[in-house]
Amino acid sequence: MKTLRYIIEAAVLYLFFGLFRLLTPKAASNLGGFIGRVIGSRLAASRKAYRNLSAAMPHLKAHEQKDIITDMWDNLGRVIAEYPHLKTISKNHTVLTNPEILQDFIMQEQPAVFFGAHQGNWEVNGAMLFTQFEQPVDITYRAPNNPWSDRLLMRSRTLNGKLGVIAKSRTAGKALIQSIKNKRHIGVLLDQKYREGIAVPFFGMKAMTNPVFIQLCQKYDCPLVPVRNIRRGPARFEIILYEPIALFTDDGAPRAPEDVLLEINALLESWITEHPGQWLWLHRRWNSLERL
Repeated sequence: MKTLRYIIEAAVLYLFFGLFRLLTPKAASNLGGFIGRVIGSRLAASRKAYRNLSAAMPHLKAHEQKDIITDMWDNLGRVIAEYPHLKTISKNHTVLTNPEILQDFIMQEQPAVFFGAHQGNWEVNGAMLFTQFEQPVDITYRAPNNPWSDRLLMRSRTLNGKLGVIAKSRTAGKALIQSIKNKRHIGVLLDQKYREGIAVPFFGMKAMTNPVFIQLCQKYDCPLVPVRNIRRGPARFEIILYEPIALFTDDGAPRAPEDVLLEINALLESWITEHPGQWLWLHRRWNSLERL
């Protein structure tokens, strides 16, 4: 029964991908946004999004919550519709702010770990490093349960294999180390729940957060760089690079992972608060929605 469901799901996804591919990036994005708004808001998953939003931003009124969740579905629909056009969007319709930060790494041939969130179109981040700057990039990802859907998404997000991928698994650590040794940049999203992580506040609630990349960067003297993706229109984005997070104290001692994660979560909070409709409120980010 599960196999049949996966086949049907994949068939629908392939059908929509074929349609989106026939359209211009802007037209595909607009169609995806329309589908997201009309269908997404009616799905049961919206209840989870409302619970998360209410807990994270309890000051919001009902109509404000509705607008944000509608915007979230609009953005998610656009992300899916933009997959077939990822190369064009990342190269021609994405502006990088603070490119000098990246140029420093390029000049020094120094790999960096770029971290962001499921905001705007997060798939554009790694693709932009390759299409605009020809930088070698490995992106981390959590494979969907449906293997046929995974195969289609993988072709798009890696630009037909031009970007490397590191699946989240028990053996991912070795792959991450090898990427750094090979002087490849790593792209990671740090706004998802990590069961083996450290519980640190995120929107006033404890959230299990991944410390592995902090420890990795400290060990191999690799910069940990915030990268923010903002949707500026249909299939148009601004990517903002920030100065690397401080991983060592003034006397050269490694900072405690908890302290670094507090800083990271506070930064992600500020981004999400500014554009809440562009963040994916569907994740099970918190063990409990009880505020600290």
